Amino acid sequence: MPPTKTKRSNSGKKSSSKSKKDEIQQSKSPAEFFAENQSIAGFDNAGKSLYTTLRELIENSLDACESVNVLPDISVTIEEMTQAQFNKMRGVPTGASPAKPNAEEADDVKLPGDDDPKDKDKKGKGKKARAGGEAYFIVTVRDNGCGMAHEAIPDLLGRVLSGSKYGVRQTRGKFGLGAKMALIWSKKSTGVPIKIKTSHVKGVRGGGGGSLLTEEGERKIGPKVSSCVLDIDIYKNCPRVLEHKQQANTEKWIGTEMEVLVAGNWTTYKSRVVQYLQQLAIITPYASLGMDYSNRSDEKKEMTLRFERRSEQMPAQAREVKHHPSSVNNLLIQQLLERTSNKTLFKFLTNDLSGISPSAAKKLIQKLGNSFDGDMGPDELDDKQTTRLVQLLRSTDGLFKSPDGGCLSPLGEYNLNLGIQKVVEPEIIATARDKPGAYDGHPFIVEAAVSLGGNDAKEGITVVRFANRIPLLFEGGADVATRVANSKIKWSSYKIDHKKDRIGVFVSIVSTKVPFKGTGKEYIGDDITEIQLSVKRALQSCCQQLRAHLAKRNALRDVKERKSRLLKYVPDVSRSLFGILEGMRKRKLEEEDGLERVASPRKRVVGMSPAKRLKSSEREKTAIMNNISKGNLTEDMIKQHLIEAVEETANAGIGDNEDEDGGKSKSKSVDDERQSVYLVPIYDKPNDVQHAIQHPLFDFFPINVNV
Repeated sequence: MPPTKTKRSNSGKKSSSKSKKDEIQQSKSPAEFFAENQSIAGFDNAGKSLYTTLRELIENSLDACESVNVLPDISVTIEEMTQAQFNKMRGVPTGASPAKPNAEEADDVKLPGDDDPKDKDKKGKGKKARAGGEAYFIVTVRDNGCGMAHEAIPDLLGRVLSGSKYGVRQTRGKFGLGAKMALIWSKKSTGVPIKIKTSHVKGVRGGGGGSLLTEEGERKIGPKVSSCVLDIDIYKNCPRVLEHKQQANTEKWIGTEMEVLVAGNWTTYKSRVVQYLQQLAIITPYASLGMDYSNRSDEKKEMTLRFERRSEQMPAQAREVKHHPSSVNNLLIQQLLERTSNKTLFKFLTNDLSGISPSAAKKLIQKLGNSFDGDMGPDELDDKQTTRLVQLLRSTDGLFKSPDGGCLSPLGEYNLNLGIQKVVEPEIIATARDKPGAYDGHPFIVEAAVSLGGNDAKEGITVVRFANRIPLLFEGGADVATRVANSKIKWSSYKIDHKKDRIGVFVSIVSTKVPFKGTGKEYIGDDITEIQLSVKRALQSCCQQLRAHLAKRNALRDVKERKSRLLKYVPDVSRSLFGILEGMRKRKLEEEDGLERVASPRKRVVGMSPAKRLKSSEREKTAIMNNISKGNLTEDMIKQHLIEAVEETANAGIGDNEDEDGGKSKSKSVDDERQSVYLVPIYDKPNDVQHAIQHPLFDFFPINVNV
């Protein structure tokens, strides 16, 4: 026995040393890496993966429409099926076992990538604890955008990290991951490829390449419709085309329709999907959005959502700009130096970087030292000289122009206001846009809105966040907008009760590089001072707009409350007054009959100055007594006069804004008849204007414009 043990031990040692010696270096393709680390792209578990798939396909459709200035019409259909229905549709052999004669218990099956920590706590609790578990979903998203060229479809959707959004530009996506990750998730969870149907007009592409409208203003129609069934080779990161054909465009349609079959969990992420679409309708009021959900097992669960277009005005397209000196690093400068077509360092600085004027370039070259010359070639710089150049580019203050916010494409206050009114329907809303700012050489613009009341609004502060016109639903507690709204704004100074009022805070940040925290890109940290201060200024501007209205509203509310309290006591006061007067009348009659009554000690006025007593003439007293005797002064009459006095006082406090019936007064109706005036900047003096208002700072030209 001992020799046997020794032999096994030695063989184990030899095997271990051999395995270490035989280790080899391996590399993975981008597709393989993201398939194994799908949580980086938002595919944490089955439910989150369904949500992210919908989000990526919808945002691709928005980009396709906006890139050619077409108002988006996007429709989403989601069809849920059980594992048994999926197997029957796919023809998957199941081999029914006696323990499970059917596949209706598919909800308990663990799907690839489903690593939801909540499920760990539910082990052993059976199917009941996981009601509505994972299922299979056919997700179809259809748009009316630019479409895709027939020959470009495989590379556009089947190659990870291949995209058209690289560069310094405001974009929804950046790395070419979204739709490809939906394909990878489909491959992992169901093994089913995606289906693409698209129609494209030759010469029209995203980013402003060509127009979808003819000279007569009619929409162009592609002659062919492309159909493609596409898979992806994970290990080679290349598309695998299963079907690729064209047919006549009998529908006269242009756009893209994508269909993907994935595993998911609708029960846990239904609220997130609805919330995403609601917030997307706020930030894209110029889009028409629709979603239809159906369940093959239970028709009662079917639902439909529609968000009609509220605005015809689309934001201008974002422009691509060159790198700002304060945003560069050694690697980036080396790449730019290698790729530049300029022959001299001077031209490289002025043409390949933004914000550097010719005079600034000369001063920069002088600061670099004797080893640099404006006429030297960019390829002549060695590593040490490149490092010195980067150091001066990043540290020189005041020499270069600030990053230009004109390249950005914010939604606009007009559209933001319409979007919130469309979805939330608040009682009052104020919007503001802060001046463009910059951090680390990247420009940004903050737009904000504050609303009070609305549909399903809760007491307290509800923060809704957007980044590059994308709703952010997760990890909101650490976001800069939430931190500023909860701790940096003194709501009470703006006549707002942040605990009882139903406050909606909407913050939209656009930038060429949004400083997301974490791999999920779900929140923006508050550690960037420039963004934090810009958010604070925008929210304060909204609150200042609301303060005047709220002060008037609060004053009106106080007047109404005072009126209500006074009217509450009118019956008691009128009854008491009439009782006092009636007692005075009886005592008067008794005095006339020669009877004297001694006043109660409590009612005797001792030591009171005659000046402080209520004085009235005998004639007034006699007139009051006679009116009571004849029935001309009754309790009801006193009550009516008191009510009229309270109404008159209340109307005076309201300031003629409302009449006693709650209707609009004359002054209010006059305000409603006034016509809105829009101020539009002009850069050339109009010739057809006779009357102008001149000011040292501006000239005002009244022009009639048909809106």
